[in-house]
Amino acid sequence: MGKAYYDIVGQEKHWAVLHDGEPEGDYVSKEAAFEAACAAASNAIKFGHEVRVTVPGRDEAGGSALGVASN
Repeated sequence: MGKAYYDIVGQEKHWAVLHDGEPEGDYVSKEAAFEAACAAASNAIKFGHEVRVTVPGRDEAGGSALGVASN
């Protein structure tokens, strides 16, 4: 079967899911992008695909764990 890879990526002030080489979606947080990727990954599993979801860790520059601006 095929492979379905979903990589959470930062895009200026939002997050997206990189799938098949193209960033998809416009999410306010890393967590929201992750949840969308997991929903898509769940469907891919049903078709027998190998699935991988990757999420970057906290930005070393002191960003929040969820990748959103804090007040």
